[in-house]
Amino acid sequence: MCRYLICCGVVRFLIAFLWGIWMKDRRKKINKLFFIMLKIGLFTFGGGYAMIALLENEFVSKRRLMQADEFADMVAIAESTPGPISINAATYIGYRQNGVLGSAAATAGVCIPSFVIIYLISLFFDTFEQIQWVAAAFRGIQVGVVVLILSAGLKMLRQMQKTIYNMACVGLTMACLIICSLFAVTFSSVFYILIGAMLGLGAYYVKWLCKHRKTEAKK
Repeated sequence: MCRYLICCGVVRFLIAFLWGIWMKDRRKKINKLFFIMLKIGLFTFGGGYAMIALLENEFVSKRRLMQADEFADMVAIAESTPGPISINAATYIGYRQNGVLGSAAATAGVCIPSFVIIYLISLFFDTFEQIQWVAAAFRGIQVGVVVLILSAGLKMLRQMQKTIYNMACVGLTMACLIICSLFAVTFSSVFYILIGAMLGLGAYYVKWLCKHRKTEAKK
């Protein structure tokens, strides 16, 4: 009986010890993820699209926590689902790295800087709006935002698989964007997403049909 109690005590101690090590390591990862997202949220101007370049640099190029293909899929999912793309992307990356707690930490890290800054600005908005150097700074930031978005788009384009279908989709999308811009046509980005989804389903069906016919021909 005494040996049994000693064995049980040793097993419980080992389980508690290993659990503590695992939780400590997980807390460390979650805290690191939170501060990474806090830094990105603090220095991102221009909305979620400007954040894509910073996320790609942090999680793909620098830390290599995600593959380029997975990051491109994440951007597509974040854009397709309801809500701001920055919050959707942070939630996805956080869950991918550390589960539910990671998604909560990443989302909080992205949202806190914007909330605090906007709250402080709202307290002194009238005074803040009349400061000339602030307005000049924001005009310069707008240029930087355009460069960030363009840089992220070009980097994702270089990493994309150069298949006929992908290149056709890129060419068709660019043509639609140019035509809509030249003729001042209002066209929601939601339609681009829906059209892209339909093209993807169509391409998948054609590929499956060709494969099915080849299998039938061999029989």
